[in-house]
Amino acid sequence: MNTILKILGILILLAIGTGFYFRLNDNLLLGDRIIGVAVLASAFILMPLFLYHRWKGKRLKDYTLSDENLKKMKERNKDQF
Repeated sequence: MNTILKILGILILLAIGTGFYFRLNDNLLLGDRIIGVAVLASAFILMPLFLYHRWKGKRLKDYTLSDENLKKMKERNKDQF
């Protein structure tokens, strides 16, 4: 999964670079389309894959503010001071 993310990230960066290259050579419409597709791919393909990869195997309960977690935080603060 890590290699897929790296390859996809590199391809998106290359697409953005290619889009700017076409924009500089007086082909604004094609350059804007390439950049737009690359941005959409990064937002709707790369980012969800990255988030899934990073959150896989972790419990969401550890990162939410529940009553139990708030009590733990208060106890830690009392111990520090």
